[in-house]
Amino acid sequence: MPLKDKLLAIAVVSAWALNMIIVKQGVAEIPPILMSALRFALVAALVVPFTRITREQLPWLLLVSLTFGLMHFGLLFIALSMSEVGTTAVLVQLGAPIATVLAAIFFRERLGLARILGLAVTLVGIGVLAAGPTLPAPMPLLLLVLSASGWAVSNLVIKSMPEIAPVTVMGWTSLIATPMLALLSFALEDGQVQALAAAGWHGWLSVVYSAVISSIIAYGVWYWLLQRHPVNSVVPYSMVQPMLTVIFGIALLGDTPAPIKLIGAAIVVAGVALVLRRPADLLPEQA
Repeated sequence: MPLKDKLLAIAVVSAWALNMIIVKQGVAEIPPILMSALRFALVAALVVPFTRITREQLPWLLLVSLTFGLMHFGLLFIALSMSEVGTTAVLVQLGAPIATVLAAIFFRERLGLARILGLAVTLVGIGVLAAGPTLPAPMPLLLLVLSASGWAVSNLVIKSMPEIAPVTVMGWTSLIATPMLALLSFALEDGQVQALAAAGWHGWLSVVYSAVISSIIAYGVWYWLLQRHPVNSVVPYSMVQPMLTVIFGIALLGDTPAPIKLIGAAIVVAGVALVLRRPADLLPEQA
């Protein structure tokens, strides 16, 4: 990728890292599935009136709404309400190596020795970061693995679908996901009306930031990058998110991470650097 696109990828991952901090505070005021539904409803309201889709595009958008809206974000918000934000940010990044391996299997994107080694190092770093007393209980741990898998599959679907403007993808998948999440909230949560009435600025900031910055802007740019570059050139940037989340936690929340988490972050950075190297046996990437 050209330098401009690499900087865009880093900016997107930074926005997602900050989103983890903001949403963690928000789910303390608004039930997590309801918050996810509100997030997608706001995205749909801001985008859908200005976009159009065809009948042929609808099945692809329905698939993304299931893997991304319901599976990834729905489960992620639930897990965030049950576990520590830094470790949550680490474990959900399992989606990046999952997507990288799936791209090699289904799209025949060659990894090369450096990328394989980088994936291994990154997984070690994620393991170190997740170690210790902040490792989630089995239920949120399972939810995070499923959420990561949903994110990984979503990236491959976006890569496979006929070309659709990124903002259109985001708007219409949000519209389809909103009633799914609303029904899930109705079935699994209670006290929604009271929670909305009592929610403070943390809760509403989470909805607005997650919808406008993390979704419309950040995911719009991410989808644009995926449509123009190989999955294995884009997805590995997301592995930097845990380190950024730890940094934002220190700067904004006054967190004092254990030394083992700092060591883990350094290992992750080293692994990502290897993954992002272009294998020597591949042709030069186009700018």
